[in-house]
Amino acid sequence: MVGWFEIPVADMDRAKKFYDAVFDISISLHEFGVLKMGWFPHDPEKKGATGSLVQHEMYRPSATDGVLVYFSCKDLNVELSRVEDAGGAVLQPKTQIGEGHGFMALITDSEKNRIALHSQA
Repeated sequence: MVGWFEIPVADMDRAKKFYDAVFDISISLHEFGVLKMGWFPHDPEKKGATGSLVQHEMYRPSATDGVLVYFSCKDLNVELSRVEDAGGAVLQPKTQIGEGHGFMALITDSEKNRIALHSQA
């Protein structure tokens, strides 16, 4: 049901570097007046929603408030190993969710947003 998500950032360049490094992607930057957006890559052949980093005075990063976004990974250990070097922090290491539901980890990004990683392995 999720069609789009937006992650608030205080520093677009710093946030782009973090997400590019952790997920080995290239976020494209766009400006709409005072609104800055960093769009995550989208592949219409793959499942899942896409979204954007957003820098605007009405968007405030938070490690405790708001929605928790889970990023799907083949093996979250790969992305988890990149978090601290990219300027984030590990809040909860790789943890088994329950039989058949895979694993998750909680991190903060470079903007101090709480983000989750999920994988089956």
